[in-house]
Amino acid sequence: MEELETIVITFDDGEEVEFCVLEETQLMGKHYYLVVPCDEMEDDEECEGYVLRENPDAQDEEFGMYEFVEDEKELELLFPIFEELMDDSDMEVEL
Repeated sequence: MEELETIVITFDDGEEVEFCVLEETQLMGKHYYLVVPCDEMEDDEECEGYVLRENPDAQDEEFGMYEFVEDEKELELLFPIFEELMDDSDMEVEL
């Protein structure tokens, strides 16, 4: 398995979680990353994935340069893109 880029996010409670970047894309000038917690990747082939949006202009107080995408319409636009990018992967990611 190839070495994946990682993003570390520190939550309010001080817990640090390392996310492996499975895919990345750009949409309307913004960078998006499909990530899964690295420790979940080792357990099995099906993981719960998250979409992060890079926010280089402003450091988010909670997550640094990244925001979790929670807007349903934005996710609906991104899902088919990430689905196509993940076509060749044997990993199943649930958003």
